[in-house]
Amino acid sequence: MNEAAEGVRLQKVLANAGVASRRVCEDYIVAGRVRVNGRVVTELGTRIDPASDLVDVDGTAVQLDAAKRYIMLNKPTGVVSSMKDEQGRPDLRRFTKEWPERLYNVGRLDAETSGLLVLTNDGDLAHVLAHPSFGVTKVYIAKVSGRVTPQTIATLTRGIELDDGPIAADKARLLDASGTGERGTSLVELTLHSGRNRIVRRMMAAVGHPVVELVRRQFGPLHLGTLPAGRARELTTVERGALLTAARRAAPSPQGDSHTGRSDAGDSDTGDF
Repeated sequence: MNEAAEGVRLQKVLANAGVASRRVCEDYIVAGRVRVNGRVVTELGTRIDPASDLVDVDGTAVQLDAAKRYIMLNKPTGVVSSMKDEQGRPDLRRFTKEWPERLYNVGRLDAETSGLLVLTNDGDLAHVLAHPSFGVTKVYIAKVSGRVTPQTIATLTRGIELDDGPIAADKARLLDASGTGERGTSLVELTLHSGRNRIVRRMMAAVGHPVVELVRRQFGPLHLGTLPAGRARELTTVERGALLTAARRAAPSPQGDSHTGRSDAGDSDTGDF
């Protein structure tokens, strides 16, 4: 934290970030509701560097850099998760034209999978949220062939063996089943933190229920909601706070504060689904 004279007063930074009026932000500080780099700050004279210090109010991260963009896209099927596809297939550029910043996708969904994809120019956040080692959870709804039984759901959560090792769903539940035998179909909700390639499709195939349709409904704290396929929007203030908070909790620094490691967003190592 920078407390030198050239810093910016904490209450001014919070007010500029849209947390509340400067007077209310002062009350938050005095009440011990504000932390800077993981430490509670109660002095109104505190100055910080908005470019490097991390601030949260009541445990929720505050976005200080107004140049950062956080976009939610409901990716339709038939679109590859790339900003420029070398094979000329439909890519993500068509959904980012209204934002001048150079955006990157956080992770990937395969071309035939639809649903929630985060686009951002925040490299630190992209690295943390996309990398499998940080264990960000995702929720998928899979329409699969055949009638899924409770025993199969139990198998998915207990764990199965794939070619690249064992895997278990964090949660699984049967939403619906219709028809009979092989002509039937089922809707299964899977919660996973794995980033392995096409893991949902491979898991369902392994238990005898190949995926017919697949959509990602949730990514970390974000929910797709009613956003139509092919539409993108900026995250709300509440959503941005939740996403930044999730990223900081996922990757605490060796010094014990909330800084995440530096990374180019384009280098995130993630899996298709």
